[in-house]
Amino acid sequence: MSIFEQRESNIRAYSRVYPVVFDKAFNAKQTDEDGKEYIDFFAGAGVLNFGHNNEKMTSAVVDYIQSNGVTHSLDMETVAKRTFMEKFEKTILKPRHMDHKMQFVGPTGTNAVEAAMKLARRVTSRQEIVAFTRGFHGMTLGSLAATANRYFRGAAGVPLNHVSHYPFGCEKPCMGCESGCGQANLDHMRSLYEDVSSGVTPPAAFLLETIQAEGGVNVASKEWIQALATLAKDVGALLIIDDIQVGMGRTGSFFSFDDLGIEPDIICLAKGLGGMGVPMAMNLNKPDLDDYWSPGEHTGTFRGQSLSFVAGTQALAYFDDDELMNQVAEKAEVMNEALAPLETNHANIQIRGKGMIIGLDVNTGERAKMIVEECFKAGLLIASCGTGGRVVKLIPPLTIPDEELQSGLATLVDVTQKVMEATA
Repeated sequence: MSIFEQRESNIRAYSRVYPVVFDKAFNAKQTDEDGKEYIDFFAGAGVLNFGHNNEKMTSAVVDYIQSNGVTHSLDMETVAKRTFMEKFEKTILKPRHMDHKMQFVGPTGTNAVEAAMKLARRVTSRQEIVAFTRGFHGMTLGSLAATANRYFRGAAGVPLNHVSHYPFGCEKPCMGCESGCGQANLDHMRSLYEDVSSGVTPPAAFLLETIQAEGGVNVASKEWIQALATLAKDVGALLIIDDIQVGMGRTGSFFSFDDLGIEPDIICLAKGLGGMGVPMAMNLNKPDLDDYWSPGEHTGTFRGQSLSFVAGTQALAYFDDDELMNQVAEKAEVMNEALAPLETNHANIQIRGKGMIIGLDVNTGERAKMIVEECFKAGLLIASCGTGGRVVKLIPPLTIPDEELQSGLATLVDVTQKVMEATA
């Protein structure tokens, strides 16, 4: 038995999906200890938007360490933090006329969500948060209460209270609002909030992923999201956007909601924010809301992770111009064109997504598992998600070379075709 089998907790998961020992990685490839290469369409569950061991970031981090830069500082002021904040303000906030404050939290997305929920409750003096079916927001108790997956929730061991779940979009396989049912659901919610005899009071906040990544790459329509934002404002609730997995350029713009015409009160960021896989999470809070915090009310030992500031500053440089986002648009088109015949030829396949996050819904978890396993054998790392694990999710690094993208897509299409035929 390996040391992993002997000593690592039974809770390990991804190592069971990819049963090899990885040794090296660069951009969109990983190499195991036996020298076999794998094209990476998983990218650290969305952490590695800019690839493994991005050369600009590794150089900056190495230089910083060798110059004896401060590596840990709690929330003290450092040159590394100042440089990151100035870059974020100049590159992301000012062009969007956003005056949000930056709140650095514990280094993972779940802590960002926890902080956002706390602040919403403080601001509104309300307890309830509205989240949505199939949503995923983290594994700590507050964020887990907002997560919909029964398997994850079952591990809590205590009641998960003060969060209500409502239908996301139109709650049909299309996950849009083409039939109008999404608007009908929001109208029903509004009627409950406005009826003083309904027994339902308005929430502190609506917590929303514009694209439910772990939930199955479910994309709500612009109209539904705008209507939800209006509802939140009308009932005095905050709008929290969880952009943890689909932000940082994943959809073709820095924020997934840049083209949706909404103004979130709080934005949760993590994963790709640290640039090269070093952990970092941050909330963007509107200033009038941020004033409700008192010093030290939400703290965390690693909210001052300087290596993340250094690498994250390099990541932000990708948004100085439109070059990378134009490449994302081009690669997204390549991905959709490659997958389109699968949807055309198989009634049990549906493709959905935005930018370089695409879900291949193959209707059953068994099929998706077979596809993931066969792709792994063929040298492609890819994962499944969604209800019952029925959706194969594509989230390659945004910087993946064209040749590797096309090679990985060819493998996926070939494997999927064979699995569909074998399970017809």
